[in-house]
Order: sequence, then C-alpha cells, then structure tokens
Amino acid sequence: MQVTLIGYGEVGRILAEDLRVRGTPVVAFDIQLTAPTSAVSDAMRAHARQHGVALADSHAAAVARAQLVVSAVTASQAVAVAEACAAGLARGTFFLDFNSASPGAKIAAGRRVNATGGRYVEGAVMTSVPPHRLRVPLLLGGPDAAALLPVLNDLGFAARLSSERLGVASATKMCRSVMVKGLEAMVIEALTTARHYGVEDAVIASLKETFPAIDWEKQGAYFFQRVVEHGRRRSEEMREVAVTVREAGLEPWSAAGTAERQAWMADLADAGVFAGRGSPGFARSADWRIEADRILAQLKKEH
Repeated sequence: MQVTLIGYGEVGRILAEDLRVRGTPVVAFDIQLTAPTSAVSDAMRAHARQHGVALADSHAAAVARAQLVVSAVTASQAVAVAEACAAGLARGTFFLDFNSASPGAKIAAGRRVNATGGRYVEGAVMTSVPPHRLRVPLLLGGPDAAALLPVLNDLGFAARLSSERLGVASATKMCRSVMVKGLEAMVIEALTTARHYGVEDAVIASLKETFPAIDWEKQGAYFFQRVVEHGRRRSEEMREVAVTVREAGLEPWSAAGTAERQAWMADLADAGVFAGRGSPGFARSADWRIEADRILAQLKKEH
C-alpha cells in the first residue's frame, strides 16, 4: 500500500519515519517545497532522502497512485487541502483527515473528497503525537471509518471507531482542546505573572496542595516548551475550537482567549525572544523560569 502524506512538518515526518521502518512506501508533499529554497524546505528534502520518502511537486502528483492519503497540515488549511487533493484521487482511495479542524470544516472537507469518488474519514488525534508517534490515540469518524480501521491498524496506527457520522470525532477532540490548550495558556499566563511579582514559589506550592498528582514544575516547563515550539499551530487549532463552541451556541470566551495567547507566544518566538527555539536547549530544560524571564524582559523593552 502506498501512503501519501500531505504536510511534511513535525507530524508528517514522524508518520513517515514509522511507516518506512515498517516497509510501507511513502510519498509526501508540502507547500513549503514549492517555495524558493529555504532552511525549512532543505530540512524536508534531507529528511526524505534519509528515510526513503519520495517527494512530489504538487497535490495531484502526490495522491495519484495512493491507496491512503493522510492530510496533516495546519487546521486552517484542512478544507483547502481536501479540495486540492480531491480531483487527483483514484476512486475508492481513503483520505484520512488528521487535522484539528471543527466539525463543520470536517464535513465540508468530506463533501469535497467524496464528490470525486474518494473515501473521506475524519481522524481526531487525542494527544500530542511525538511521545506516541504512529501509535498516537486516534478516533475515526464517518461512513467509511469502519472500512479504514483495519487498514490503519495493520499499518501500525492505534485507531478506534468514534462514529459513522462525520463531526463526532472532531467534536470530541475540539472539546478536549478547550481544556488542554486552555490549561497551557493559563499556566503560561499565571506563572509568568507570578514570576513578575516574585510569588512563583508560593503559587506552585498552592497548586501542589490543590492538585497533588501534578508536578507543576515539570508540567510548567513542558507547557512553555510546547507553546514556544508550536504556538502557531496551536493558535490555529484553537480558532477552530472557537468555531466549534460557537456552532454549539456558546460564545467561545475561553477558546478565543487561548487562541490569542498561543498566537502571542508564537509571535514572540518568531521575533527571536526565545533563544534556542526548536533546539535541544530549552526542549530539555526543566525550568520554565528561563522562558518566563525572557517574556518579561521583552515586555519591559516594549513598554
């Protein structure tokens, strides 16, 4: 079975590595590969050479001979990518939408793929991919989800059925993200503010008393790290979460605020505030205070 990956960022590369180890032929396409040569596109090409992944030069070329297409792009591009791939899919090709998009977006993407004879299945990734890699818990949804389930698990995925109705798996993921991504944003806001006032040790001690099962020092460092590295992607996901909440009739105050905080952190990262972003430096640090101090120093410069 040929698997095509649309999106060759962190998630796409992890999936590619694990699929290739199992001997699965993999083709990949990423819009970054069509831009002028850059550090990002060079890294993608080097990774593909190392792991035996064939790179395509367009959506159509990537999906032409695939039996399974996995879309792993940013949330805002989920529908556009489904549309770009739809016309090139062979009839009966599975299209697994790995993206953190709203139920409405998944339904719209499904219509586009199914209209040309593809078999659209929504996938809701229920936790961070890197620790679990190909075995990340994955909920499947849609009329063709049951048919795709054994195919995926034979390839090494850890998928299970959610619903035959599109949007249910995505709603599960989106509601979870209100909590998880919101907690990231709250911890960054609370601990950075506490650091400014010099009360972080007292705050951590109080949190430990209330939630003794959580190592707040370690959890804080992990949250800062993940948002520094992936805040842009997280902010896009949270905007989809806000759409999901609004579709339910609620005003998404928490989700919208989380999206803004995640985007704000991404802006700081892009401006170079976090030295060593994406490198082993902070990624292996156990102290969130380093990054909180960088945020506070930047705020002093701005004001």
